[in-house]
Amino acid sequence: MLGGVVLWHIQAYPAMPGQKFGPAWFPGLIAVGLILCGALLAARSQKDVLVAFPDWFRSPRAVAGVASVIVGLLFYVLAADWLGFYLTALAILVVWMRILGASWRLTLQVAIVATIVIHLSFYKLLRIPLPWGIFERFAF
Repeated sequence: MLGGVVLWHIQAYPAMPGQKFGPAWFPGLIAVGLILCGALLAARSQKDVLVAFPDWFRSPRAVAGVASVIVGLLFYVLAADWLGFYLTALAILVVWMRILGASWRLTLQVAIVATIVIHLSFYKLLRIPLPWGIFERFAF
């Protein structure tokens, strides 16, 4: 249902002049993925059980990982304009990887590289500005 709502909503997004892919392209891909995954889950569901918790639900680390994604996304929404994408994304990635069990050495390396690659992908390739926050004077 969520995928269908997203597909319906992005129909009102304007086209980008001179570009093949507009702002509706990425949300549209996600919506199609949600629809496909929802259909597969519905097809494989158990008919006699109304609510069934998966096995990972008994693992405190897995529950903490899922909760950290929700908290991390809320943190991004609230802090990105003030701190900027670089600091916010770096903090979120470090917390997520540590909660999921990565070593500090791997966590710091991957978080730094991933933050830079994500920012450059959005800023240079997709031409979607991300917030600079406290680094506004260094924006290029």
